[in-house]
Amino acid sequence: MGLKAKAGSQEFLKKHVLDEGLCTGCGACVNLCPYQVIYHDRTVQLHKCDLEDGQCYSFCPRAATDLTALRKLLFEQDDMTPEIGAVKGYYFAQAVDPELRAAAQHGATVTVLMELALAEGLIDSAIVSIRDQDFMQNGAIVNDKIEIRKNAGSKFTVSPTVAAFHQLVTQESGKVGVVATPCQALALAKMKLNKINENENKINQLKLVIGLYCGWTLSAEKYAKLLLERNVALESITKMDVPAGKNILEFYTNDGVKSLPMEEIQTCIRESCRYCMDSTAEYADVSVGSARFAGSWEEVRHWNQLIVRTAKGKELVDLAVRRGVLEIREASLESLNELKGAAVKKKKEALKNIIEKSGSAKKLLYLDGRDPVVKKYLEVLGRL
Repeated sequence: MGLKAKAGSQEFLKKHVLDEGLCTGCGACVNLCPYQVIYHDRTVQLHKCDLEDGQCYSFCPRAATDLTALRKLLFEQDDMTPEIGAVKGYYFAQAVDPELRAAAQHGATVTVLMELALAEGLIDSAIVSIRDQDFMQNGAIVNDKIEIRKNAGSKFTVSPTVAAFHQLVTQESGKVGVVATPCQALALAKMKLNKINENENKINQLKLVIGLYCGWTLSAEKYAKLLLERNVALESITKMDVPAGKNILEFYTNDGVKSLPMEEIQTCIRESCRYCMDSTAEYADVSVGSARFAGSWEEVRHWNQLIVRTAKGKELVDLAVRRGVLEIREASLESLNELKGAAVKKKKEALKNIIEKSGSAKKLLYLDGRDPVVKKYLEVLGRL
């Protein structure tokens, strides 16, 4: 059963989330009050708070969550799958513009969809991840395609995007779209489920969530140290990628393409990622990841996998195809089953790690063992 707050919300978060290495760095607890801040890529509590059920606890993706209620709120029951959440459609997708594909990540599908949402007035502003002068990732609000394209591409370090949502979204921002990792998408979904009067107007402005597949993120401190040791200049990196089947992390730099073996990269992965069951951003309107299908890596790397989850997401993808900015291919059942298999592996590994950390299958940290999806994979592990 998931943990319940018995003391002040922030005291609970510090003891059971921050101190236990469960914090994802999403920023859901930041910019709600002066007590929680981001320092580099770490969440830090500056002062204690005696609120029993504050927003920081309500929105944290690693605090107890009624996932069944979230699924009912956001998705149609007939679309639900235990492996990867809601699926209205599953495709391979890429930007029609080859220059955009070359500049952005893989098929540039995220960039295309966010640009189109802005151009068509579906949203007025977008929150994306940007890199500051210290090469840390932060969320920023933008409202033109130049800024969206400038900040396209995966960075593999955490960005406190939800903190940016709290801080930057105002009535003047209008309708807002967010590019979010799985934990960030979950936090935003919890905000919709747990509307609090002072925050209701803001969360009602959230009109679109484009989710990113994510298996892990890197600790900025460890990652920067590793790059320094391997003579890779952080400031020279323009793009990063994990090529299919090569077990390396590639760096596109001003001095050409460099790489490091994944065995070294794994030493930099944030501890909290070991306890995450969601690899496909299950609480988004659409989810996007790198494509995996038969063909050379040079062909595959210019495509994305695209999961359409909500009616809103379907309308946006259909519009992108009609406008001639996005090409989609119906993906095969074999490919879908491969994705589901990878997602199940992530779920089972996360549950194993949670049980190892808590010492009991009846104490699942932030998860509720009665949730049907959690229960299903506990049974698969033979823990019930």
